[in-house]
Amino acid sequence: MSALRRISTRRLLAICAITVAAAIGVTAAAMAMTGGGPKPQPKPLANAVHDALSAPAVPGVSARIEFTNHLVDASSIQGTDPLLAGAGGRLWASPDGGGKLRLELQSEAGGGGDTQVLVSENHFQIYDGGSETVYEGTLPEEDGKDSGSQEHGVPALGQIEAKIGEVEEHAELSGATPSDVAGQPTYTLRVAPKHDGGLLGGAEVAWDADNGTPLRAAIYSSASSSPVLQLQATDVSFEAVPASTFEISPPASAKVVNLNPSAEAGGEPSQPSSKSGVEAVQKGLDFQLVAPDSLAGLPRAEVRSIEIDGKTAALATYGKGLGGIAVLESASEPGGETGSSDEGGLSLPKVSINGAQGEELDTALGTVLRFSRGGVDYVVIGSVPPAAAEAAARAL
Repeated sequence: MSALRRISTRRLLAICAITVAAAIGVTAAAMAMTGGGPKPQPKPLANAVHDALSAPAVPGVSARIEFTNHLVDASSIQGTDPLLAGAGGRLWASPDGGGKLRLELQSEAGGGGDTQVLVSENHFQIYDGGSETVYEGTLPEEDGKDSGSQEHGVPALGQIEAKIGEVEEHAELSGATPSDVAGQPTYTLRVAPKHDGGLLGGAEVAWDADNGTPLRAAIYSSASSSPVLQLQATDVSFEAVPASTFEISPPASAKVVNLNPSAEAGGEPSQPSSKSGVEAVQKGLDFQLVAPDSLAGLPRAEVRSIEIDGKTAALATYGKGLGGIAVLESASEPGGETGSSDEGGLSLPKVSINGAQGEELDTALGTVLRFSRGGVDYVVIGSVPPAAAEAAARAL
């Protein structure tokens, strides 16, 4: 967390956008390791999913891609970053060595340098050419990966139908809609929350009808029919990718930021405290916890201890689902000042919270607001409009 605190707002926004792109790419690589133009014949969703999962594995994927990013309205912040305007680039994926992915983005606006994302098994690197900085860390392990539960073959059609039924209890599914991406026949599935979705309108994924490789993924807000974030292929080939494609090295002068700083070399990551409940959490804090019974009209759901930089902090959640609000409280660092000028020429809008100056990031999918008061740092985050986040902050 200390490393994240030192990242400028300019770079943090870029990392958020690229991390989403990388996650989409990882999904594509994972499914790919399992035509031109016309749309495929319609078929039930369960059959389309079963066929995608049971399709012969492709030896590799090479694609030209377009990354769309409308997460942040450029008029709401001072300064610009090329990655915030979207970018074009290339993607490569290979099943060798446990699975590898390389994503390369070059802003059409120029001036920001290339951004490279490299994923090898569960380790990732994000190189920002504009700041000559490498952000690296590890991805969480999949549940059951070590137990072999993921190695039971393709689920039967009936099992897929049952799982779709479970999902439909909480989300609206469009079915497998015949479509066309990068000149390939594809099926597109749209998923939208039935309730408690906050500002999230839905998500779409399109996969190749012949081999099951995802070729497009997009996330929508509830306020627009255009995607907020989208990664799609514009040209694709399914051939083996040379191992040298994944052998990229940032300049020796590049700065390195570890996004898993709690894991010391040769050691295990520190584990968060398991305490929960207002009284139990308060006993482990060296500051006064503020956790009202309700916030912005939402009932308190949980208060839990977490660990930040080796110190105990508190996380309180209100409401349920994506429409809820989370509040993080931690002791301020000596000399720390919320709302100070940010490097890179980009700063967030300032907001007054009961006399304390804070910063607010308003995105199409939610709001993040941070401020400090009385030696305590507060972060309010939720898939809610700014007015709701500000009301919650002023009630603390």
